[in-house]
Parts: sequence; C-alpha cells; structure tokens
Amino acid sequence: MDSEDDMHDANDLDSIDDDFYSGETGIGSDDGDGDYDFVDNDSDDSEDITSHRQQQNYTILSDDDIRQHQEEDINRVSTVLSISRVSACILLRYYNWSVSKVHDEWFADEERVRRAVGLLENPVEMPNSKELTCGICFENYPRDMMSAAACGHPYCGACWRGYMGTSINDGPGCLMLRCPDPSCGAAVGEDMINKLSPEEDKEKYSRYLIRSYIEDNRKTKWCPAPGCEFAVEFVMGSGSYDVNCNCSYGFCWNCTEEAHRPVDCETVEKWILKNSAESENMNWILANSKPCPKCKRPIEKNQGCMHITCTPPCKFEFCWLCLGAWSEHGERTGGFYACNRYEAAKQEGAYDESERRREMAKNSLERYTHYYERWATNQSSRQKALADLHSMQTEKLEKLSDKQSQPESQLKFIIEAWLQIVECRRVLKWTYAYGYYLPEHEHAKRQFFEYLQGEAESGLERLHQCTEKELQAYLDAETPMKDFNDFRTKLAGLTSVTRNYFENLVRALESGLKDVGSSNNQATSSKTTSSKTLGKGKSGKLKAAGTSSRSGTGPSRSTEDNSMWSCEHCTYANPRSTSVCQMCEQHR
Repeated sequence: MDSEDDMHDANDLDSIDDDFYSGETGIGSDDGDGDYDFVDNDSDDSEDITSHRQQQNYTILSDDDIRQHQEEDINRVSTVLSISRVSACILLRYYNWSVSKVHDEWFADEERVRRAVGLLENPVEMPNSKELTCGICFENYPRDMMSAAACGHPYCGACWRGYMGTSINDGPGCLMLRCPDPSCGAAVGEDMINKLSPEEDKEKYSRYLIRSYIEDNRKTKWCPAPGCEFAVEFVMGSGSYDVNCNCSYGFCWNCTEEAHRPVDCETVEKWILKNSAESENMNWILANSKPCPKCKRPIEKNQGCMHITCTPPCKFEFCWLCLGAWSEHGERTGGFYACNRYEAAKQEGAYDESERRREMAKNSLERYTHYYERWATNQSSRQKALADLHSMQTEKLEKLSDKQSQPESQLKFIIEAWLQIVECRRVLKWTYAYGYYLPEHEHAKRQFFEYLQGEAESGLERLHQCTEKELQAYLDAETPMKDFNDFRTKLAGLTSVTRNYFENLVRALESGLKDVGSSNNQATSSKTTSSKTLGKGKSGKLKAAGTSSRSGTGPSRSTEDNSMWSCEHCTYANPRSTSVCQMCEQHR
C-alpha cells in the first residue's frame, strides 16, 4: 500500500508511531501546502494515542461487586437521612437507585416523599390483644402468630406468605409491595420478606433486587452477551461508548449492540433491520419475479417457455413477456418464445415504469449484496480469529514456549497481535455498513473512503498472514530457530502500525470525513493527495511523498525516486534494489 513507502524499520519500534499510521486527518492541495493524511501536528502524537487507549470510562462489575455497590448506596442514604436500612432500600428502589435524586427529593419535601413511597413517619403497632382477626382469611389467631407492616394491619403468617409468594412469582413488581389492605399504602420491605417467606421466595426477591439495581439505574447495564453475568457501570458523557466486558464480548453502551465503531447507533439499527427485515426479500422478488396478472402472487421464471401457469387455485395461464392471457397468443404473436406485442408495447412506453422499477430493484439488490457479503465475510473471519486466539492462549502458546525456549511472558506479543486482528476485523466489518449508507452524490468522499478502506484491508491482511502463517513455522520447528527474535520484532511492528492506522481510520470516519469537499477542485485534490504516503517525524516535516492514480482498493507504490523501498509483506525498509526483506524471503 502507499503507506508502506515511508514506514520505518520495524526494528526501531519507537519511531513506528510517527509514520503514516499514527496521525490524524487534514486536507490540502497538491502544491505542498498540506495533504489529507493521518498525522497530527503535535510531535508527541504517539503519547496522545497511548493515553487515549488507556482511558477507560466504565467499570466491569461481578455479582459481588454489584452487591457491594448496592449496599454502599443503601448505607449512604440510611446514614444521611437517619432512616433504617429497609426504608433506605425502598427509597432508592422508588427513585431508580439514584442517591442524589433521593437526597434532593427528600430534603425538598420529606412528607410528600414518605407519602409517595409508603414510609410512615410514626409506625403503628398491632392492637394489644391476645387474639387478632386476620384481614384476609378472617380467622382468629394469637397475637404472636400475626404480623403487620408499619401500618399495623394484622395478617396471619399463611396469608402473608400467600400474598408475598404471589407477588414475587408475578415478577419484579414485588419490590414495590404494599400492605394487603386496599385502603393502605404502607410499603412492605425486605425485612418482612426475609421474616415470613420460604427460602425459594427469598432468593427470588434477592435476585429481583440485584437486577433492579442494574436495570433501573441509568449508569449500569448488563453485558448483553449470552450467559454473561457481568454488569457495566458507565461514566456518562466521557468519550467512546465501546465497552469490553470481562467475558471478552465488546458492545456499545448506548444501543447494547456489538461494538460498532466507526458507524453510529442509528446506522447500525438500520443495517441490522435491513439484514433481517422483509425489505430485501421484496427487493429480490421485484428483481427476479413478476406478479400473476390475476391473483398478483409473485412468480419466478427459472426455465421453460413463455407460457406460464399460476399455481392452484388460480391456474391462470399467461405470457411471461407481456403478462397477457395465453389464450390470445399464437403464431401471429411470434410463437411460444417471443412476443412482438410486448416489443411493440415496450416501444410505445407501456412498460417503461415497471421495467424501471424492476431495474432499480435489481441494482439495489446487487449493491446491497456487495456490501453485505463483505460485511459477513469479515464477521466470519473475526469469529475464526477469536477461535485461533483461544487456541493460542490455551494450547499453542505453551507449545511455542517449549519449542523456542522462550518464557510465556515473552510471547505476549503474539496474543496482542491476535487481539488486534479481532478488533480490526470488527472495525473493517462495520466500514461496509458505513459505505453502504454513504450518500451516492458525494463522489469525492466515497472515493476517499474506499481508498482508506482498501489501505486498511491491505494492512490487516499482512498482519493476519504474518500471525497465522509465518508463526506456524516456529510452532512446527523441532529446535529453537535463530531468527525468532527477528520475527518478534516484525510482528510487534506490524501490530503497532496496524493499530495506529485503524485508530485514525475510526476517528476519520466518525468525523464523517468532514474535510473532504464535494466540489470539483476538492474532489481532484482528494483523489490526488489521498494516495500519497504522508508521514511525519519528530521535526514535524513531511517526508518524501509519491502520487498514485489509485482510487479503489489494493496496494499501490510511490513513483518518486526514494532511496528506500518498503517490503511487500511487512514494515521493514529495504534498499531500492530489493522488494522483499530478508525475514520475509526466508518464509516465502
């Protein structure tokens, strides 16, 4: 790819972050004033990227973490408001576990809050009698066999268990349980549940309480991966929505779909709907079938003559070309395989609209298929990379450590390479959804996007091939190989430059390639300058840049007379006389 022409020697990893792959975007003209490149004007750009990677605006919560956070919030409210733990729990549940909201509402109007939540300021004791009548079954029981909420309405243990059990079995609504008396709004807290309910109901209630803490709290969500029990606490308004759970699943906090940078949530929603909805079926039907003139059911013609018979109960016979009744056809209309009536009618414009609609549907289907196939292919490649990563972590890493006499701690660069491949496959997958919804009339932007996408594909394929195929030689070796350290340097270099390129690609696409204009001058400038290799050193000066006529995908070479020529397979810089470095030559 063009970006290879100025890549640094991968042996010098400190300088890698300063090349084409490690900057941001800008646009300029061909006269050298500036170019649309992935470079930052700051000399310490690599430090900015590193800090960007390290920034994490979320916390993964295990079941124990969730219980601890919940207990801390309950204790905080209980202490500040000087109320019982049970009352604090009821308040937090009512206000969706927002401590600040509870404090604000309570100090603004305590009486109103108590009335709304069902917390009595002065609890009422049950009548002081030897026997009391249950308000549900109307049986008389000794006072010590009766129980009541803060309101003092007495009910027997069996009726309480039945009332609570029914509410708990009905779902999370049991967390806002009130006194059984229809005229009473006193809250029934967790202490009553624990005192009177059987163990099974206690466990259900406890699970509902934990779920409520995550699902009703706007700062927390469950990881959407199947079978995952981790939750995520997110800091709102703090950058990217991407979350990587401890179960290895990455998702978007905002829409809970899988992580989908660089496309936004709205685009993802449209793309997923398009992939699953009947709209594409209708497009296929429009493009490849015609409706029966009588019953209007779509019919696909995949062989045979023009004489079509609709399926029962319709059984209408008609001509495929003109959709007229077959009884009106014969030798005078051109026979079984032609219909000059249709040709004549077509010349008169009788079928222009239907043909236009059918042609549009076919073009739309072909365009969608192009993007969907590549989206799905990268998804399957990502799944395969995940499987290879798991295999490397559980089996092959130990084997490689033994064969190359290297401690496993020194082989982390291989895991990092696989993790980068998995992430890049995800990004590349979603660039096809991005491209599908890119407006057709923005030719310069589409052209430049396809160029960047092609460069990303080329770089990723090189990293994937090195990690997947070249590594195999060291796994199959019987004795330690002398050039393993060279391979380490090469793979680490490829991982670094690929990571930097994809990070900047994501940022460029998320900004909508806003610096790419749609005018003719800007389009020409974008086409010419986008194919240059533009790197910056610590001095901030542009390095030698070549031009290329490339506007699509695949690698291209600078035509300027540079003294160094990048290896076709990696980041090594070689003398102009060679096109493949020594390391790659050994494994060809």
